[in-house]
Amino acid sequence: MNNFGEYNWSLTTFWVGLVTIGLISIYSATQGPVAQFLPAYIQVNFYKQLISFGLALLLLIGLQYVSPRTFREGSYIFYLLGIVLMVLTLLIGREVNGAKSWLVLGPFNLQSSELMKIATVLAVSNYLTSQRNISAENLKTALTTVLIILVPTILVFLQNDSGTAIIFLALIPVVLFWSGLPYGISLFIISPAIIGYLSIISWYWGLAAAVLLTLLVFILQRRTWLTFTSFATGILLVIGVQVALFQVLQPHQRARIEAFTNPSFDPQGAGWNIIQAKTAIGSGGLYGKGYLEGTQTQLRFLPEQWTDFIFCVIGEEFGFVGAGLVVMMLIGFTIMLLRAAANHKHPFAQLVIVSVATIYFTHFFINIGSATALIPVIGVPLPFISYGGSALITNTLMLGICLNLDFHKRQFSIYR
Repeated sequence: MNNFGEYNWSLTTFWVGLVTIGLISIYSATQGPVAQFLPAYIQVNFYKQLISFGLALLLLIGLQYVSPRTFREGSYIFYLLGIVLMVLTLLIGREVNGAKSWLVLGPFNLQSSELMKIATVLAVSNYLTSQRNISAENLKTALTTVLIILVPTILVFLQNDSGTAIIFLALIPVVLFWSGLPYGISLFIISPAIIGYLSIISWYWGLAAAVLLTLLVFILQRRTWLTFTSFATGILLVIGVQVALFQVLQPHQRARIEAFTNPSFDPQGAGWNIIQAKTAIGSGGLYGKGYLEGTQTQLRFLPEQWTDFIFCVIGEEFGFVGAGLVVMMLIGFTIMLLRAAANHKHPFAQLVIVSVATIYFTHFFINIGSATALIPVIGVPLPFISYGGSALITNTLMLGICLNLDFHKRQFSIYR
C-alpha cells in the first residue's frame, strides 16, 4: 500500500462507525441492567464481539496486501472448499436454534454458510467475466450462473437456515441483470417475490401486483410468450399462497404468517416478537430513553436483542434520531460500494463489489423490515452491528476484498 491517498478511507470509516454502534448496542443488550436476566454465556457476548472486531481489523488490513489476481484465480477453489465445509456442517455440525449451521473446529465455532457467501460471489463473478462473449442473455450462461448460486442455497436450506438462503437467492437477479439480462426478464425473475409477499397480506393485493407487473414486463420486453408466462406465473402464485396458507401449512406455521399481518392474533405466542419489537422502537420517541435506560431492552422483553432485534435496542435507547442515523449510514455505505463498482474498469471487480453490496443491502432490508413489522420475522442479523463473530469476520472479509479491488484498480489493466 504505497499510495494511501487512493485507499477508500470513507468506506473504512463507515465500517468502523457501524461496528462501534454494534458494540455499544451489544453492551447495552447484554451488560446493562438486563444482565441479571441473562445466562453467563450470553453476558460474555460483548467481549467475544470485541475480540472478533480486533481479528476482523487485522484481516481487513492484511487483505490490502494481497494481489487482486488471487481472488479471481482462486475463486473456483474457494467455492469447492466452501461446498465441502457446507456438507461437513450438515453431517457433523452443531445445531443452534433449530439450524445446523455451525462447524466446531476445536475452540472455534464456524458458520460455514457465511464463508460460502464470499466463495459464491467470487465464483459467479469469475464465471460471468471469464470471457468477453459471456452474457446472461445466453440461456446456458444464465442457467450455469443460477446453478452456481443454487447449490449452496440448497445446502443452506438443508441446514434449516431459510434466512441465509434468501440472501443467496437475492444474488440471482442482480448478477444476471448486471451481466446483460434484459430489463423485462430481470423484472420477471424478481416478480414472484413481490407477488408472494403481497399475497400473504391479501389475495387481491397479490392479484393487482400480478397484473401490474405483467403489464410492465410487456412494455419492457414486448414478447407475447414472456407476457403470458408472467401473468400465468403471477396467478398461480396468488392461488398457491392461498392454498398454502389454508391447506398446506401447519397451524404453528400459519400462526407466524397471521402474526405478521395481525400481531394481536396471538400476542403471547407468534405475535410476541413483533409486538415487543414495535413497542421498543415506538417507545423510544424522537431522542430515545437514554443509553442503558430502555425498558423493553433492560427488562428482557425483546427477543434475541443482541442479534436479530438489535435495531430495536437502538430505536428504544436512541430514538428516531439514533435509528434514523443508523439507516442513513447503512444506505450511505451501500451507495459508496456501488460508486466504487461504477468507478472500476474491470468487470470482475465490478461484479464482485455489486454482489457484496447486494448481500449487505438484503441483510439491511430483511433485518430492519422484520424489526419494524414491514416483513415477517425471518431471522437475519444486521451486518457489522448484530452480535456474531463469524458474521462480523465474514462481512469484513467481503468488505476487505472490495477495498482491495478498489485500491488496486490500476493493476487490472494488465490482465483480463
